Amino acid sequence: MFGSVGHLDEAFEFIEKMPIEPSVDVWETLMNLCRVHGHLELGDRCAELVEQLDPSRLIEQSKAGLLPIKPSDLVQEKEKKNQNLLEVRSRVHEYRAGDTSHPETDKIYALLRCLRSQMKEAGYIPETKFVLHDIDQESKEEALLSHSERLAVGYGLISSAARSPIRVIKNLRFCGDCHNALKIVSKLVGRELIIRDAKRFHHFRDGVCSCRDYW
Repeated sequence: MFGSVGHLDEAFEFIEKMPIEPSVDVWETLMNLCRVHGHLELGDRCAELVEQLDPSRLIEQSKAGLLPIKPSDLVQEKEKKNQNLLEVRSRVHEYRAGDTSHPETDKIYALLRCLRSQMKEAGYIPETKFVLHDIDQESKEEALLSHSERLAVGYGLISSAARSPIRVIKNLRFCGDCHNALKIVSKLVGRELIIRDAKRFHHFRDGVCSCRDYW
């Protein structure tokens, strides 16, 4: 219950205090929830415990990137040979506001600008009050476009499978404009966006956030 709603540290503490020895199923479940919610450090710890109790539960990718083993997964990977997707899943991409260091920067910004046009047609109004620099209105809108969470989502859209969820971890709290923007993006692209900021998890789906605009 704790893990399903993203309270992973609390779940770990609860398991450690159980009066009985936790089974491999318990640690595997928490490992998978850590993968879903982006808690990589705790997920790695759970993977180590799973490996100690039953190494057959993990494949090589599981040990490196928190991918659970299932017979269907092995069959699908052999059939699709989708190595690029595995590389994306097992590699952490880091972004900062205004970042242009990514090798696919041009594609990311082009996609975000295209989405911005569609968002405005859907009623999006940029809240430039969140840009503190003394610059003109157009430059402020461009600054909002280059916020780190938007860059991360943009790369997720061009690098992941269609309709698959996109997960991002943010070390600061969301700005209000990005929160509103990503609600609209989730509806436009038909994708679930799962973003952890400094306060909580935000699950954007069909134009609505799980926090109900309170965070």
